[in-house]
This record gives sequence, structure tokens and C-alpha cells, in this order.
Amino acid sequence: MDGGRIRGGAELTQTRIRAGVWEGMLTGTANPNLSVTANGEAVAGVSVAPVTDAPGVHAVRIPIPAAAISEGITTFLIQDDAGHRLGHFTLAAGLPLDEDLRAEVDLLRAELDMLKRAFRRHCLETMPPGR
Repeated sequence: MDGGRIRGGAELTQTRIRAGVWEGMLTGTANPNLSVTANGEAVAGVSVAPVTDAPGVHAVRIPIPAAAISEGITTFLIQDDAGHRLGHFTLAAGLPLDEDLRAEVDLLRAELDMLKRAFRRHCLETMPPGR
């Protein structure tokens, strides 16, 4: 989850995903009105309720629709009523993808190491004598 702080100091923090429902806490806003989209479609059933023993804190519950669970990656975007992004979460399902982000990062690191070695070698080869 990408917890986010927006204008006015509102902050959304994920607490868990359980039984098909994303749960989080929203602070820093008096009357929150959230909208959630997945793959460009609105997610129904989002609830925001004040936490009784914590003034200024709201419990957020976002049901994960069955239609959003499919092969690949689905990103849920959470916004306030003014359209400011509060955060997002992603679901990955199905067979592992060849373009897995961790594999891509490892590949980029290996390529960066190779470029550093080639650059150092180039600098040594082109350095004027006596330096």
C-alpha cells in the first residue's frame, strides 16, 4: 500500500486485507468521502466510519469485487471527493509473470554493474599518460 498524505493533512494507512476486504485508517479529515476505482471502474460498497475511541480517525473498508480478481495485476486507486490521490493497493493473481518486478530490478542492477565496469575501463584506457 502506498499510504498518502494530501492537502489538509489527510493520511490513509493500510491495516490489512482480510476475507476480500481491504481495511485501513484515515486521519486528518473531518468528513471523508472516498471513491475507489479498479481498472477504471468504480468499486461499490466502500465504507468510511469514525472510530469511536479515536477522534479524527476513520476506519475505511473497501470490498474487493470478484471481477477484479483475475490473471495479472489489478490496481485499486483511492481518492478523496476532490480527486486527490490518498493511496493505492495492488493485487496480483495467476501464474507468475515473466516481467515480475523483482526480476526486472535484478536485471537492471546487473546491467548497471556492467555499465559501471565498462565506464571505468573506458576511463582508464582514455586517460592521458602521467595522470
